[in-house]
Amino acid sequence: MKLYFAPNSRAVRIAWLLEELGLDYDLERFQLGQPEMRAPDYLNVHPMGRVPALQDGDTVMFESGAIIQYILARHAKGRLQPSEDSAEFPIYLQWFHYCEGMVMPPMNSIVVETILLPPDRRSEVHARRATKLLGQMLVAIEQRLEGRDYLVDDFTAADIMTGHACLMSGRVGVDLSALPNIRAYNARLAERPALVRALAL
Repeated sequence: MKLYFAPNSRAVRIAWLLEELGLDYDLERFQLGQPEMRAPDYLNVHPMGRVPALQDGDTVMFESGAIIQYILARHAKGRLQPSEDSAEFPIYLQWFHYCEGMVMPPMNSIVVETILLPPDRRSEVHARRATKLLGQMLVAIEQRLEGRDYLVDDFTAADIMTGHACLMSGRVGVDLSALPNIRAYNARLAERPALVRALAL
């Protein structure tokens, strides 16, 4: 497998999963915004010139949640997700997809308004609104983590997806002081050796 990667992006999720599973992979490393990401060769891999993308033999994919589901189905041998006939499986699916449906949209707005746009085009109003909305989206995770170490009973790929979003929330400036369960969760995740290795890439 070959992972097209940039630090501080959703590609960290894929590297984290591959490290958790102990799978071998090659890394094509970019910096976000690097001109090579718009080169014709890479646009044949990811038509929007973004990361992550994964090449596995003749299979090429470029959406982080889909890539994770693919790796789990083809290479994980049942690890990091509950069995489909278990009572935990629908809970796992809900929290697996919660990040992209609820957490990442306002986070994307924060990143655009505080980092990607030039200063003269940024909107403090939009950034504050997105930050408030992101905080509201985290409340459901805070409640779910009450009395739990992870979103399902054991560590799963849902923690890679939504846990990564929780970690990034703190990095984009969301005040987590009223969310002690998420703070503890983030600390637990940050100690996982596979994530430490993924963040060092």
